[in-house]
Amino acid sequence: MKQTTSTVFLVLFSLLLILFISCIDAQSCNPSGKLRGKKPPRGQCVNDPDCCKAGTFYDTYTCSPRVNENTKATMTINNFEEGGDGGGPSECDNKYHSNETPVVALSTGWYNKGKRCFKLINIHYKGKSVKAKVVDECDTTQGCDDEHGYQPPCRNNIVDGSKAVWEALGVPKSDWGEAEITWSDA
Repeated sequence: MKQTTSTVFLVLFSLLLILFISCIDAQSCNPSGKLRGKKPPRGQCVNDPDCCKAGTFYDTYTCSPRVNENTKATMTINNFEEGGDGGGPSECDNKYHSNETPVVALSTGWYNKGKRCFKLINIHYKGKSVKAKVVDECDTTQGCDDEHGYQPPCRNNIVDGSKAVWEALGVPKSDWGEAEITWSDA
């Protein structure tokens, strides 16, 4: 009887350990594939340093890290106006948006097939915060084409903010480009 109890305990403990490891693994977000860059047509890439490079392989993702009260992300800057470096109109409403409005695009996993469209998020940077409206997806699965402004796929941890977001957070213009931030749903 004592040996049976020990065996049952060992089996249950093993199952719980396997379940725990599976849960941790399910929360990770690894690349889902690769996309080969091609050279953009002359004059077609709006933000030249960010243009796709011919023959370079870029990671693609179908997921983003898990969202919590203090989600770490990299904030990039985007021009949401027509002719800006964001490519086409925003995914949520097929419209362009003023750079004077605090709006963002989220990486594909966080965008969550549009479930965050028009919802507000809180963005925090060095003691300051701003609420911004989600209007677009920063596509982590595609890139290096006209629709994406001949830029590579987004990384899976991007909050792509308008000029208004950067200004509200007090980021010096000399530091505009990328900033380490945290964010949460509002």
